[in-house]
Amino acid sequence: MALSIWEALAVFAAGIGAGTINTIVGSGTLFTFPVLLATGLPPITANVSNTLGLVPGNFSGAVGYRRELSGQRTRIIRCGIAALIGGLTGAILLLALPSKAFDAIVPALIALALVLVVLQPRLARALARRRERNGTEARGDGGPALLAGLLVASAYGGYFGAAQGVLYLSLMGLLLNDELQRVNALKNVLGVIVNGVAALFFVFVADVDWTAVLLIAVGSTIGGQIGAKVGRRLPPTALRGVIVAVGIVAIVQMLLK
Repeated sequence: MALSIWEALAVFAAGIGAGTINTIVGSGTLFTFPVLLATGLPPITANVSNTLGLVPGNFSGAVGYRRELSGQRTRIIRCGIAALIGGLTGAILLLALPSKAFDAIVPALIALALVLVVLQPRLARALARRRERNGTEARGDGGPALLAGLLVASAYGGYFGAAQGVLYLSLMGLLLNDELQRVNALKNVLGVIVNGVAALFFVFVADVDWTAVLLIAVGSTIGGQIGAKVGRRLPPTALRGVIVAVGIVAIVQMLLK
């Protein structure tokens, strides 16, 4: 589909916005997907093209957070396997299920994730006190509960992905005993894996608008670097505020569409 110059600029700008917000918290699809639909692309083609275009932005953001990834190699491998399986499952479901399959449950999932993000410091302290009473220590990898949660969140990410980062941050913030910025760095790597495996699958089985992919790819790569510079400077409280604000916008948009 041929885009006018103004449509192309709008898609490119949405790509920058998506790359920026994806790196800071996630939910960049809230920028790009509506713009692609407005250009006249069918929903599935828009979703697929969006997924492909955001992969370079995810990678750019992960590179921007490389300092915070130090010492997380084992964690990345464990969580990455869950993300890989979940992302491929979600991509398959996108082409196999009706588009409304996730509509009812996703706003509730995001709302629950936001509650967990807000309460995470208090819950973490409560869990620490409980472990102290029981004489146990926190698992550095989050245990089976985290892997199961990431599998579900990644399946949703491969299917659509709006507010996927919010789900990741709520799960890992609660179940990993680590700083929020390091958790955010891990979230960016998982985003690369999920979008990457979904994109690879879509290339072979779905219709793709390569003009839209290129515009979003370039824009999101720029945005990924912007997001890394901004996000790494945010204190934990401010970062949680951004997460909650983005999540609320995602819920409202999904309920009103």
